[in-house]
Amino acid sequence: MKHDRQDVTNPMTTSPDFEVRIPPSDLLFQRDAYLRTFRATVVAVDPEQRLVALERTAFFPGGGGQPNDTGWFRRDEVNTVWRVSGMKKQGPVVFHEIEGSDELPTTGDTVTCEIDWPVRYRLMRTHTAMHALCGTIFRDYGSLVTGGNMGPDKARMDFEMEEFTPTRVAEIERRVNEELGKGRSVNVQILPRDVAFAIPDLIRTKINLLPEGITEIRTVEIAGLDLQADGGTHVANTREVGGIKVVGTRSKGKSNKRLEIILTGRDGDEKYEGTE
Repeated sequence: MKHDRQDVTNPMTTSPDFEVRIPPSDLLFQRDAYLRTFRATVVAVDPEQRLVALERTAFFPGGGGQPNDTGWFRRDEVNTVWRVSGMKKQGPVVFHEIEGSDELPTTGDTVTCEIDWPVRYRLMRTHTAMHALCGTIFRDYGSLVTGGNMGPDKARMDFEMEEFTPTRVAEIERRVNEELGKGRSVNVQILPRDVAFAIPDLIRTKINLLPEGITEIRTVEIAGLDLQADGGTHVANTREVGGIKVVGTRSKGKSNKRLEIILTGRDGDEKYEGTE
C-alpha cells in the first residue's frame, strides 16, 4: 500500500506503519564523500524535536567512531537559513537536528543543503589515516582493533597487542607515514553480504559489529594495504591525508594498547599539534 509522504505527523514513532510512511533515506555520502552541497525534498518533520528528514542526504549521521556532520539548510525563496547541528538515524531514515526556534521547513519543500566542509574533510583525512594505521598494524603485527574514536583534533585506536615499547610505537608511526606517502588509492564498494564475507579478514575488529539483518556490506579498500567493512567517509588517495604523528599511548590492559594520533603535513594541521 502506498502512503502519501505528507501523511507523517510524528516521524519518530515506532509503530509498524512508520517504516512505510517515510521512505529510506538515499545516503549520498556512501557513494560520493566529496559532495558538499545538494538539493533535496523534505519528506518528514518533527517540530517538537526539531527533526527534518530528506529524501536524500550527504550528511553523515555518525557511526563507527566518526562524528556526525553539521552544516546548513537554505530556502532561497524565503531567504531562510537553518543550522544543522546534529543527526539521528532510525532504521533506514536519517533525521537532521535543526538549531534555534525559527519555523522549520515543511514536508514537500525543497532545500539547498551544505555540509561544514572543513570539518568533514578533516574527518575524512583522519578516517583514512586510521585505516592506514589499522592495515599497517594488522599486516606487520597481526593485531586486531578493539576500539576507536575520532574528532577533528585527534583520533585514537586500541589494538590487541602485548609489546608496546617506545621503539615499536616509533616504528609504527614511520611505517604508516611511508604507506600514506605512496599515494595509494582508496576505493569504496557496496557488496552483497555473502560476497563481502567471502573476503578474508574483512572484519578487523575484535568483535564483529555488523548487524545480522543487513543484506549489503560497504567496503573501503586502501589499495595494497587494507580492506575492511566500513560505513564512513574517506579521501580518495592516501596522499591527501598528509602524515600522522603519535601524540599519546596508553596501556588498557596486558593485551590492549591505545595509540593517539594527529594529522600532519597539511595547512591548518599545526594548530592541533598541541592537542593533549
